[in-house]
Amino acid sequence: MSATHHSFQNLLLKEIAPEELAKLSRELVPVDMPKDYVIAAADGPIDHIYFPDCGLGSIVAISPEGNQVEAGMFGRDGFSPVQALIGSDISIHEIVMQTGGYGHRMKRADFMKVMEESPSFAHLLSCYSQVLAIQTTFTALSNATHSIDERLARWLLMCHDRMDGDELLITHDYIAFMLGVRRPSVTTSLHVLEGNGFIRSERRCIVIRNRGALEDFAHDAYGKPEAEYRRLFGKPLHKHSNVIPLVKCD
Repeated sequence: MSATHHSFQNLLLKEIAPEELAKLSRELVPVDMPKDYVIAAADGPIDHIYFPDCGLGSIVAISPEGNQVEAGMFGRDGFSPVQALIGSDISIHEIVMQTGGYGHRMKRADFMKVMEESPSFAHLLSCYSQVLAIQTTFTALSNATHSIDERLARWLLMCHDRMDGDELLITHDYIAFMLGVRRPSVTTSLHVLEGNGFIRSERRCIVIRNRGALEDFAHDAYGKPEAEYRRLFGKPLHKHSNVIPLVKCD
């Protein structure tokens, strides 16, 4: 079943002119994307291109010996795998949903045809790929130069940018995996952020309580890719206030 344009929450698809989106919708199919859903396996074929409406996805770099770390993050702001934009049919990275969601996908062959027929859509996706490339380079910079506390603050802000609410349902183990650090280090850093009133950390749940203060704490670990997104798309990626939520995680 093809998609209807009013169902899209993906920010890229919402940027497309209605008449062009109507044509594109014929190639897009709704898809559930639960936690740990594999969009593409490392060194595996790219069969479909995904446009999430909600949920968070991770681009995971895996070494020949099996060492892994998150190299990039995306959600409703983007699409994946981005290398399909240049015609690649193989994914070098593992691309997996870190929190469950849903979205739309199209076959790679249909995607390539759309790229040829719609230069404006291709340009839009190219702008996003530039933002993602900058994000990955600043992830490498942050991994090399910032403390775990600052890296965690950056990571939480990036998640928050792509969420509707203030609750992130995720475990300490998974955060440690994404950041490439030991679990006790994550627990210690969460205590630091919680002690400063930036977040509330509960079992399998983190609540952002003071986003502005969290941004200040992250310092220059956060902001450059987000500024590039604002420059290219004319709007900020996040749409949250700094109001401290009183809700508790379920």
